[in-house]
Amino acid sequence: MEIALGQFSEPTAERLRYCRQLGATRIVLNTVNLPGKHAWEYEDLAALKARCAEYGLMLASLENTPLSFYEHAIWGGPERDAQIENYQKTIRNVGRAGIEILGYHWMANGVWRTSWEPVGRGGAVVSVFRKDAVQDSAWTHGRIFSEEEIWANYRYFMDAVLPVAEASGVSLALHPDDPPVPVLGGVPRIFRNFEAFKRASELYPSSTWGMDFCLGTWSEMGPGLKDKLRYFVERGRVCYVHFRDVRGYAPDFEECFLGEGNYDPVEIMRLLVEEQFDGFAIDDHVPLLVGDDGWGERGRAFATGYLQGLLRAVQTLTR
Repeated sequence: MEIALGQFSEPTAERLRYCRQLGATRIVLNTVNLPGKHAWEYEDLAALKARCAEYGLMLASLENTPLSFYEHAIWGGPERDAQIENYQKTIRNVGRAGIEILGYHWMANGVWRTSWEPVGRGGAVVSVFRKDAVQDSAWTHGRIFSEEEIWANYRYFMDAVLPVAEASGVSLALHPDDPPVPVLGGVPRIFRNFEAFKRASELYPSSTWGMDFCLGTWSEMGPGLKDKLRYFVERGRVCYVHFRDVRGYAPDFEECFLGEGNYDPVEIMRLLVEEQFDGFAIDDHVPLLVGDDGWGERGRAFATGYLQGLLRAVQTLTR
């Protein structure tokens, strides 16, 4: 198990050097900026992997294509089949380039927050979600959808892309719906609880069906996170782990520094080490410190150092 770094879309020389300076050897790029308008091309992916390697970094995962690559598949729009065909092409090219994990989500209208506020430790700026600030009547896709529709669309999509992923040597890592509330903008958030992930994992027993286990989003769901993580780790379903946390539970919570939220990071890291988890962990959302830009360079330095020290300590104590 290692601590990775990344979560940006533009792999500049400065960012890649920064990741290596902090001790990372694996990197995750999120919604990476590549030329393809409908799919990612092999040549661009191969060049991207080689660029990371120049800085001593293995490109361990691409987290999220642009939502425009497959959004019609989520809500059943008229371009669904064309987008799925292009998504299959992307998977093949990711595998051909030697990148083992492709992350995705099933949120037609994306991650929601209602504000950014200086309510973190020492006035650090963190993202906040308050259900009362959301206008439920504002439909994002023209009407109200049922959970059965969104589940049926997910199965249609997975039935088409999972065999391609298997043949290409690519694991598909599903991120939970954030925030994990029943519906936003008229579209159900079906991956909002343990039961939904259990259902999907049983529908698709292939080891290629995996999870980006986002501790922050699972923490938003309520108590019992540790047992849920153990369930999926024991079954080999977790590709990698996002280490972030919140204070409070959906539908009212605010993000926070590691160690100040709903779960104990020491207990979670001990579980991963004891279960001999061989994926990687990475920070995700971080509080913005004084002088930080939107990526949170200082906040990520804190989180990465915290995780590196925690992993080293737990590994030493469990030998």
